[in-house]
Amino acid sequence: MLNQSRFDDIGKLIVRMMVGVLILLHGVHKILNPGSLDSIRNMLVSISLPSLLAYGVYFGEVVGAMMIILGVYSRVGGLLIAGNMLFALALAHRAELFTLTAMGGWALELQGFFLFSGLAIIFFGSGRFALKPD
Repeated sequence: MLNQSRFDDIGKLIVRMMVGVLILLHGVHKILNPGSLDSIRNMLVSISLPSLLAYGVYFGEVVGAMMIILGVYSRVGGLLIAGNMLFALALAHRAELFTLTAMGGWALELQGFFLFSGLAIIFFGSGRFALKPD
C-alpha cells in the first residue's frame, strides 16, 4: 500500500526547492549587482516611503528563500516571499496587473508564481523533509 503522507512530503520538498532556488537566484543577482536596488529605492521614494525599505528585497529573495530551501520556519519564509511579491506588484508592476502578453499569458506570470507559491508554502508548511519540520 502506498504511503500517501510520504508522497505529500516529497511533493512539499519539490515545491520548496523549486520556489526557493528560483527566487534565490534573483536575490543573488541583486547581491552581486547592488546597483539593481537603485530602481527599487527610487520607486519607494516616489510614493513617500523610505528608500531603506529597498533592502527588504533581500529578506524576501535571500532569507525567505533559504528558510524554504532548508525547511527552517518555511511558513515564515513563504510569508517573506509573498510579501516581497506584493511590494513588487504594487511598486513596479501595477500597470501590468491586467495585461496579457502577445502569446495570451499574464504579463506578471513570474511575480504571480512567486506570490502564490509563497502563499501555498504558508498554508502547507515544510513537510517532513526539512531541518525543522512543521
